[in-house]
Amino acid sequence: MIPIPSGVRVWIGTGHTDMRRGMQSLPLAVQESLKRDPHAGDLYIFRGAPRRFAQDPLA
Repeated sequence: MIPIPSGVRVWIGTGHTDMRRGMQSLPLAVQESLKRDPHAGDLYIFRGAPRRFAQDPLA
């Protein structure tokens, strides 16, 4: 468990986020979609797309 201090806002993104964007692009997604400062101390939770295919580990 990650302790969350009182007073911290938790924002949960709806829909699927392309997690390949990386740590540099996720704050940009916060700025564009939520119009929030990603460095203000709030907690943002993103969800990646579910995998609907099997991958051969030996391929």
